[in-house]
Amino acid sequence: MIQFSKGLSIVILVFFSLVPVGVGEEIGYEPNWASLDRHPIPAWFQDAKFGIFVYWGLSAVPAYAPVGRYAEWYWYDQQTSPLGIDAKSGMETTAAFHQRVYGSDFGYQDFLPQFKAECFDPEAWAEMIQASGARYALLNAKHHDGFCLFQSGEANRSWSRAWNCVDAGPKRDVLGELTEVVRARGIKMGIYFSLYEWSNPLWLLDRELYIEKHLFPQFKDVVTRYQPELIFSDGEWDLSSAAWRSEELLAWLFNESPRGADVVINDRWGNDTRHRHGDYYTTEYTSGLEGIAKPWEENRGMGHSYGYNRMERAGDYKSAEELVLMLVDIVSRGGNLFLDIGPTADGRIPVIMEERLRQMGAWLAVYGEAIYGTRPWTNSRQWSEGALPQTTFGSQYMVAYDLQDWIEPKNEGQARIEAFFTRKGEALYAICPKWPGKTFVLKDQTLKTGALVTLLGVDTELAWENTKVGAVISMPEMGPGDLPAEYGFVLKMELGE
Repeated sequence: MIQFSKGLSIVILVFFSLVPVGVGEEIGYEPNWASLDRHPIPAWFQDAKFGIFVYWGLSAVPAYAPVGRYAEWYWYDQQTSPLGIDAKSGMETTAAFHQRVYGSDFGYQDFLPQFKAECFDPEAWAEMIQASGARYALLNAKHHDGFCLFQSGEANRSWSRAWNCVDAGPKRDVLGELTEVVRARGIKMGIYFSLYEWSNPLWLLDRELYIEKHLFPQFKDVVTRYQPELIFSDGEWDLSSAAWRSEELLAWLFNESPRGADVVINDRWGNDTRHRHGDYYTTEYTSGLEGIAKPWEENRGMGHSYGYNRMERAGDYKSAEELVLMLVDIVSRGGNLFLDIGPTADGRIPVIMEERLRQMGAWLAVYGEAIYGTRPWTNSRQWSEGALPQTTFGSQYMVAYDLQDWIEPKNEGQARIEAFFTRKGEALYAICPKWPGKTFVLKDQTLKTGALVTLLGVDTELAWENTKVGAVISMPEMGPGDLPAEYGFVLKMELGE
């Protein structure tokens, strides 16, 4: 053993403590956004592209909202919407529905005994998530009503009653059971966690005390026990991130929690943080983002709601084709699609939701090479001749996103999308929403000499030639039933210099 004098040991210790761990790396994260925003997002998130959000809770018992509203906001709407008819949908307002069906003496908390989850089968849920082709999933550990899908002493104390699914209702650790089986299938598992709670007595009494005595210990508890790979924070809009003490909480998450710095966080940590801070940006029922280097994610339901809404009919749900092409469009622009499913109160995934999951998975089983692990190309899409539709990108919440109009225009003279593009290494993928016909023209782009061009799912090398207008690829002659899908056909090719 090499011996050093006491003084020399101190000098050596000081020297090594000053040596940087690497360019751009941090020894620890400080509780400020300048430090926290240096947190590198794990590669798996950008490679995954497709995730499933599972929203479940007490609101699944009434399972009601006028079509166009979120059914999981039942308690809030029941207290704030006027009695009568909802102007947008022509249906009863939530308050009117509740009054008629349950009566004025029946409170939201009275739904708890009916939330039995007698058909909840976490293995079946995990199998459906895997069958969808999703690479990550998330469950709402706690929504804005404060009811927890894990055992929480903080919830019980704040509400002065059993207010979690282990001590009441199903009497099962829903979050724990689902987390275990989802991870067993190689799928990343995260949590949704609402910062605020509409009617929490402590929140209504003293917000600072709520944050100190309820939010902080509850958040640290759920993260420590379940170690989520992703945390989707929400319900942040009433306070700034400083008031929420979010920087302090996230410094704990990155530096001290069992999950450590490999966790992924979103941008909802205060009314000043969306599209400004966090590992990735979120959009909700919008056309998403475009032309930014920051990872982002569009999250939405298959219909108009996250939580199960009995009033939504088949026509309110996106078709499998619409959902697949939405995924393609979002991925071509550098985003992820986070698609929600809402189970029924007894624990079943509605059949129409299961069907959509399996249909998307069937498409990804053939064409997933053009989705997983890809990055945007120079052009995200190729248009036909015509006027481009007016589209709003960059909004955070609820803007029109009529992708089908981009593919099959309603107006004469409007351009349509001929292909979406993604790239992985030397390969360029052109994803054609409709069969291109006898040829596909990669406009204003040539292929390198000897480039291999194939149609995914079909073992056929395609002929092509470079022309003045671009590379012209001859499509194979295919009969009915010869193609593995009815939409979203993928050409794989090598680019020239």
